Amino acid sequence: MKKQPFDWNYFLRHIAIIAVPVALQNLLTTTGSMVDTMMLASLGEKTVGAVGLCAQFSSLMFAGYWGFIGGGMLFFSQYWGAGDHDGIRRSYGLTLTFMMTVGVVFALLALLNPSFVMNVYTDKTEIQQIGITYLRIVGFAYPLQVLAMAMSALLRSIEQVKIPLYGGMASVAANCFFNYLLIFGKFGLPKMGAAGAALGTVLAGVVNLLILLFFIIKKRIPYVLEITKHFRWNRAFVRQYLQKCFPILCNEVLIGVGNMMINIVLGHQSEQAIAAVAVFRTLEGLVIAFFSGFSNAASVLVGKEVGAGNHETAYQRAWRLIYLCSGLIGLACLAIIGIHNPLLHAMGLSGESYRIGTGMLVIYSVAALIRMGNWAQNDTYRSAGDAAFGSILEITFMFLMVLPCVYSANYLFHAPFLLVFALCYCDEPIRYILMQRHMYSAKWIRPVSDAGLATIEEFRRAHHIRPSARRARS
Repeated sequence: MKKQPFDWNYFLRHIAIIAVPVALQNLLTTTGSMVDTMMLASLGEKTVGAVGLCAQFSSLMFAGYWGFIGGGMLFFSQYWGAGDHDGIRRSYGLTLTFMMTVGVVFALLALLNPSFVMNVYTDKTEIQQIGITYLRIVGFAYPLQVLAMAMSALLRSIEQVKIPLYGGMASVAANCFFNYLLIFGKFGLPKMGAAGAALGTVLAGVVNLLILLFFIIKKRIPYVLEITKHFRWNRAFVRQYLQKCFPILCNEVLIGVGNMMINIVLGHQSEQAIAAVAVFRTLEGLVIAFFSGFSNAASVLVGKEVGAGNHETAYQRAWRLIYLCSGLIGLACLAIIGIHNPLLHAMGLSGESYRIGTGMLVIYSVAALIRMGNWAQNDTYRSAGDAAFGSILEITFMFLMVLPCVYSANYLFHAPFLLVFALCYCDEPIRYILMQRHMYSAKWIRPVSDAGLATIEEFRRAHHIRPSARRARS
């Protein structure tokens, strides 16, 4: 296989086209969350902590359906590269069905049994009561968020990244506006506090969906609204879809459970620590906002070429994306450290909670360089068809290393809170080394499209990859 010179102009231009709008959208969402936290800060640290714990429940839901997002984008991007329009429609219908099932289950838990949810996350009675009030309203937003997320994933995979950005911008603006009105009771509306923030989230979800639908209809984007073609599945297609999604789903669900167990430890600390964790999660979103852009760029720029059968191009793009991502994440972390003082104070932290929040940011800024590198590699492998390798590593290290270390440090040795927090990232350096070895092996390129399968053996021979029955079936 003759290697072509790497096209840096195309590569960087399309990273900007795909990654920047996605990163900007997530940055706006995180900024909206920061504004919400600042508004809630006037109601006290307990309110900030309660809403932060509810956000962890939402994150668990996110973990539950993200496996299908990851699997769906694998199919969307590869079928897009291969020009298989029917494959895109069918994989979108299957993805949406599974995602909505998860969203409805979490919505029912939030609406019908919020006390159970809050009892899991904290033993502080006042914080529980605030959280129960919040969940009983915000549960209505979950199906709306799931539908918008599925639409956005498909649009990004077919390189229509601006439409989700427009929806995100409108959603953030609506969320800030409605929260201001409802939290503080402006213009004659009742002063609802945390419940007002929950209602603002629901209304923002409605706005996001309306904007997405408006631009989809206006620009006549195919696939999304072709409902009658979404469910033309056969047994072979469903089996192939679930085989690719299963490792990702196990990864996201089990890692979500593992993170929930970590959050339970963090949620049973002092009220100052709980408030610091809530603020930290919001600021962590700033870093993840940068990462998410590269994650989507990897899914499209790598997955599209794998689907089209251009495997060498996909391989050359992959490692460049990963290192570029790590470099920019480092810059983002330095920026947050540089402005952490006014940010933490503006979000209601002072005294002990401010000290804890500062320590968490310093620890995370070091860990994020390696952590986001691992995430970027895992997402790259998934888009190319290898959903198992990174998932198995992350699950194994979470349950055999991270959780034992965190629980032992907290309950057996009564270690300081910041040491317990630092141990949440103790596996990242080891996984990074293993993920790097896998990246340069090129064994993660496993196409699902006919065009990709037609050229895969030539690529494997060029990279001296031994054929195996399992890869042949992939």
